[in-house]
Amino acid sequence: MPSPAVLWPSLAGIVFLGIGLFTLRRQRSLDSGKRVAFGPALVASALAAFGMEHLVDAKTIMQVVPSWMPAQLFVTYAVGIALLAAAVSLAIQRFVRLSASLLGVMFLLFVLLIHLPNVVASPKERMTCVILFRDLSFGGGAWLLAGGRLALIGRFSIAVAAVFFAVVYFLHPDVAPGVPLPKLTPTWVPLRLLWGYLMGALLLLTGVAVLVNRRTRLAAIWLAITVTLSVLLLYIPLMAVAPTVEAMNYIFDTLLFAGTIWLLAETTLDSGPESTAVDS
Repeated sequence: MPSPAVLWPSLAGIVFLGIGLFTLRRQRSLDSGKRVAFGPALVASALAAFGMEHLVDAKTIMQVVPSWMPAQLFVTYAVGIALLAAAVSLAIQRFVRLSASLLGVMFLLFVLLIHLPNVVASPKERMTCVILFRDLSFGGGAWLLAGGRLALIGRFSIAVAAVFFAVVYFLHPDVAPGVPLPKLTPTWVPLRLLWGYLMGALLLLTGVAVLVNRRTRLAAIWLAITVTLSVLLLYIPLMAVAPTVEAMNYIFDTLLFAGTIWLLAETTLDSGPESTAVDS
């Protein structure tokens, strides 16, 4: 039986994924010409899992809160509730513009208050930079949904993160595909280094496509499919073998990045970039 820190966040992620896909199917049936958009459902699932994790394992997560910040436990709970609120909004597609705007601000605060000081303190530490650009891309995905000028900032944030991740994969192809965090691709995976190079190439193509405004949607779709398959074919099997908090975090971390790239593809028209937002 998995620990509560694994069980409840995983259940929350599954439930919200189901709600998001049901909402997607209902909207599709109401408007047959509407473009299928998986991004919000995947992002909602990951946000729900991380939000629940903040609530059931708050004393562990609060260690990440800067020491100079008062009421660290309260901040941890508040972030968890905020993540769950954003998950609800995206899953049922209500007040998306507002929730996405605030979600992007929250990720930006993570970057400025937590990750950037860590990078300054340890500039040669690869993982601190990866985590900074990871959350920068997550905030960028949220701002894509917010639309307007925020969407332009969001696209640039994702592009910069993608190019940086590509460089990491080219230098360290043994890192597991998705987000180049510490986990290495297991030795039982066939052609294990090939997947790192492939991920790097797709990340580089997507980042450059956004920056030069050419073939962005096509590149983003291929990257989104590849990252999504990484969740299904690598991280979920690893979780099934060893249902730990780390394994669960890798699933939803990669799923959130997949959802972010799907949002990039889904808010980009074939003829050029255009942001969209759903509100009510």
